[in-house]
Amino acid sequence: MNYVLMGSLGNINTPLLEKLVKAGNTVTVISSNPERSAAITAAGAKPAIAHIEDSNSLAAAFKGADAVYTMIPPKWDAADWKGHIHQMGKNIASAIAASGVKKVVNLSSVGAHMPTGCGPVSGLHFAEEELNKLSGVDVKHLRPGFFYINFFASAIGLIKHMGIYGNNYGADKPVVMTHPIDIAAVAAEELLGLSFTGKSVRYIASDIKTSKEITAILGAAVGKPDLPYVEFGDEDAYKGMLQAGLSDQVASNYAEMGRAIRTGAMFEQQQKDNTPLQKTKLTDFAKEFAAAYANA
Repeated sequence: MNYVLMGSLGNINTPLLEKLVKAGNTVTVISSNPERSAAITAAGAKPAIAHIEDSNSLAAAFKGADAVYTMIPPKWDAADWKGHIHQMGKNIASAIAASGVKKVVNLSSVGAHMPTGCGPVSGLHFAEEELNKLSGVDVKHLRPGFFYINFFASAIGLIKHMGIYGNNYGADKPVVMTHPIDIAAVAAEELLGLSFTGKSVRYIASDIKTSKEITAILGAAVGKPDLPYVEFGDEDAYKGMLQAGLSDQVASNYAEMGRAIRTGAMFEQQQKDNTPLQKTKLTDFAKEFAAAYANA
């Protein structure tokens, strides 16, 4: 089989590529950076230089594939983050239509059922809709939970400099989380099987913990078993992210997403789905977190 993966050699693509190549498949990895070509080749794949903002280059990279894996990378300087994500969904859909690809595994997010009120994930709602408009193309949308690796950015600084962990999610509200390795395993399963038809969704969850439980696990991992959790108000969360150097667009969208976690709206559909948990628990990831914390 011939697969094409968007996302260069990222946290999901690296283990995903390994699984696909090990199964004897031909894999092309798309990167917007020509300097990544050598590393992609060394990993056992063919490099293709294309950019998500150029649907023609994407279509050329997709052409001839039995299936493609699609994703939208973050653009931290977008003037309208949700609008940008929606437009990138349009670009991908246009490239798929032009290339003739009939099977797509698309990385989305838990909460993508929400057209409004879920920060950048609401942009993914409309990106999903663009792919769902494709005629004669089977699409499996993967909706993982909060990436564990996001704790590197959101927790290490707070713990080191303020001696706390906090967010506007609510102390006792469940947070659905996922390790990129588990996402790669599910994506590989879907790509290798290609049994999906029509337009469908698959949720991915590695663990579900409250913010208090997350604080206790991460705190214990870095030698701070009494680490306190502090619940921020939405405005305080927004201002804190601005002070940390995030743009107004990013900070306001993340604060909105936190509110969707606190109200339960973000994880509502995932909980109805009764998603089976994948293998990598938060206590497993905590070892990675401790190593990153020690080196920060």
